[in-house]
Amino acid sequence: MTTSAAAEQFLDVGGLRTCYLKNGSGIPVVMIHGGSPGACAQVNWGANIDTLADAGFTVYAYDQPGYGHTDSPTDYSIEYRVQHAQAFIEALGLDRFHVIGNSQGSYVAARIALEDPRVIRMVLVASGTLAPPGSKAARELTEKHREDIGGYVPGLENMREITSGTLYNPAAATDEFIQLRYEMSIGTRHETQLKRRKAPRPRAIWKELGGLKPKTLIFWGLHDRGAAVERAVLLLEQLPDAELHVFARSAHWVQRDEADRFNTLVKQFLLEEV
Repeated sequence: MTTSAAAEQFLDVGGLRTCYLKNGSGIPVVMIHGGSPGACAQVNWGANIDTLADAGFTVYAYDQPGYGHTDSPTDYSIEYRVQHAQAFIEALGLDRFHVIGNSQGSYVAARIALEDPRVIRMVLVASGTLAPPGSKAARELTEKHREDIGGYVPGLENMREITSGTLYNPAAATDEFIQLRYEMSIGTRHETQLKRRKAPRPRAIWKELGGLKPKTLIFWGLHDRGAAVERAVLLLEQLPDAELHVFARSAHWVQRDEADRFNTLVKQFLLEEV
């Protein structure tokens, strides 16, 4: 499965026409994608939404400002994206909910979990933005990844090249998926990508994570080219109630590289609270 069957819906969130995918019924799960070129709800979570919905959850996977089919903002900082995520949740009128984040989306998810007592459980997938910086080698790996992603020029073959680093499993990088991610990286989406590079970097919050209340499940890929596995362990050490799964055949997008295993573990983790 490459994409979710859920139809796109739209909601005004702080003046931005915000696109989201909704499927299922039951306890809400809010899914927050990462920040790389072509990222959006369908690209990041298309292999996971319907499975979680079938397990008995109402899944909300939305496009962040300037990504996918959501309007472009005037503020390109991650801080604004945190505010937008919080406003999206308020606009949905959710009572209690789980939150799942991928890459930069994990930073957004953790901010929500730190500040919102309605969060039940949290799932984090490979976030160099959230995790402690680690060793000199780990920091250099992160900087190189940031430069590589930042240098992306829209083109189908260029998208195929960066996806070969995002994913470890060649079977997950289908022509259909590459085409979808490419289409989500062009036009105004690329313009906002360039503007985000000039925005202030988010404040580090890993020292605050000891105050988290929700139990947390962390996923990391052994072959992640942007966030070294040592940083996953450092992140685990900051959390008061967490477990870590490192996938040997995954890179940065564990949820696509090993979608079936990822979906099974997430379902088990979230259903413990049902």
